Amino acid sequence: MPRELVAIAPGQPIFKEYDEPTLEPNQLRVRSRFSAEKHGTTLSIYKGVSPFSEKTFDPRLSIFVPKGTGKGWTISFPMRLGNMTVGVVDEVGTQVQRFKVGDRVYGYLPIRETHVVQEDLISPAPPELSDEDLVCIDPATVALMAVREGRVKLGDAVAIFGLGAIGLFSVQMAKLSGASLVIGVEPIERRRKLAADYGADLLLNPFDCDVGLEIRKATGDKGVDVAIETSGSYRALHEAIRGTGFGGTIMPVSWYHGEARGLNLGEEWHFNRQVLVSGARVESEPYRDYPLWDRKRIYDTVLDMFRRKNMTSRGMLSPIVRFEQVVDAYLTLDRKPEETIKLGVIYG
Repeated sequence: MPRELVAIAPGQPIFKEYDEPTLEPNQLRVRSRFSAEKHGTTLSIYKGVSPFSEKTFDPRLSIFVPKGTGKGWTISFPMRLGNMTVGVVDEVGTQVQRFKVGDRVYGYLPIRETHVVQEDLISPAPPELSDEDLVCIDPATVALMAVREGRVKLGDAVAIFGLGAIGLFSVQMAKLSGASLVIGVEPIERRRKLAADYGADLLLNPFDCDVGLEIRKATGDKGVDVAIETSGSYRALHEAIRGTGFGGTIMPVSWYHGEARGLNLGEEWHFNRQVLVSGARVESEPYRDYPLWDRKRIYDTVLDMFRRKNMTSRGMLSPIVRFEQVVDAYLTLDRKPEETIKLGVIYG
């Protein structure tokens, strides 16, 4: 029987067998080729530390409420793991119009050997894009939102905190936007090295220096124009505030959780009239630039940037493991994050 990766409780990934259902007329069956995980959002839920562990997000009120007191999005176990998958169509329903057997496709599909989905939930894979590029579309869209909503402009100095996939794409996009100085902040050496390959001008290890002070020194004591925080660390957000100049912009991308330890809004934030921009989520609509920009344009722009080779996913998928190894690999993401950048999974 085919298998899928699920968490049966916080921090407990296992393989689970499942039955192959019969196709409905508008469905197709996809055999997986390559999958990737979303380390920030999914891992927070997997660990049981996201707000959804105790609360429900009420979409009508647009606030979190205690579980059981409102209707909305919540989390329960067991839960499927994985973010995006590239696959090949194995079978199509009688009413499917857009795809045929043998087509390469991609979409928001979990880590499992096969998928039965409606045809409007997946997309045809552009032949110019590799499987690795396709599973990196999600972090690239978030990075594009961060750079655009952070208003990075020609000649700006930019600091990017956290050099996972979103941060690494943000480095590339900040350079494409004309930033004259891009500073990357990351404790993991392999990620700093990759950021240098992508064009970062200065790399800082937050465990080795006073990051906010070093950013000030690197910018003639002024601080950066824009700081993009992708790590999920409150301490990193505090240093982003410290390293951003008077009137500058801080763009938190991360989904933070727990108490805000290490963040002190009574210090630099109180004095420097900075702008803190909420929400680089692609799903948080309408956008600040709506109607000129919407979700379709964000995705189309990322695809075009990959096609034009304006940015690359080269080196970003690490480790890449076979499907049979994914349980152990998932435990490594949680327990030894220094050994990973973005998990990739190969099937067959």
